[in-house]
Amino acid sequence: MPFLSPDDGYLTVLNLFRTETRQGQDRLLDVMRDIIDNADYPGWISSTLHSGQDAHGTANYIQWRSLEDLKARYAGEGFQHHTVPLFNELATSIRLLQTEVVASRLHPDLERVEVSAEDDAYTVIVVFDVDPVDQKDLVDTLAQPEEWVLTHRGHRSHTILRGLDGETVVNYAQWDSKEAYDAFHRLPEENRPASVRRGREHVRSLVTARDANTYTVVHSRSATG
Repeated sequence: MPFLSPDDGYLTVLNLFRTETRQGQDRLLDVMRDIIDNADYPGWISSTLHSGQDAHGTANYIQWRSLEDLKARYAGEGFQHHTVPLFNELATSIRLLQTEVVASRLHPDLERVEVSAEDDAYTVIVVFDVDPVDQKDLVDTLAQPEEWVLTHRGHRSHTILRGLDGETVVNYAQWDSKEAYDAFHRLPEENRPASVRRGREHVRSLVTARDANTYTVVHSRSATG
């Protein structure tokens, strides 16, 4: 099963899809399950499929050995002439983000970040668009250790990923439940520590666009079984 760590050296690809209906989401999930179950590409490490909760859509968290392996997959006839047209038919929006894990913070009771269909984590994926000159500043701000967040009721982990294009940063967060996340997300600013408020204000000053959705993991497979 996949684990998230800045020490693994993997290329992480986040394929984020949106669709307008629940039926469209179910169709995307079926297609992606089939792709994952038949994956045997050189350099492919794992794929973890997420089902959208707040908005219709899917997320596929994919680990690759290297960028060269991913490029070989994208250049293949099957991907170019079957997979891409099928995704364009099924999805209303598509983002294929090439990233690397740069920081991961855990609840003190946890040893590592695991993504698994056997886990009941409520997952939040936030994509921040940023000017390339500000990407490092944004990464550093989001990755700052903040004990208040780590020990907040229901928080499990958050992992920061840096987009290789220089224009994106991703926060992949795990919570015990929707209720726990909503309580944190809707907490009034004045109830947050001053250091947290300053960090949030700085993030808002750097970000040019923000896109978020919540998910549950529904399927996962790795090259090692």
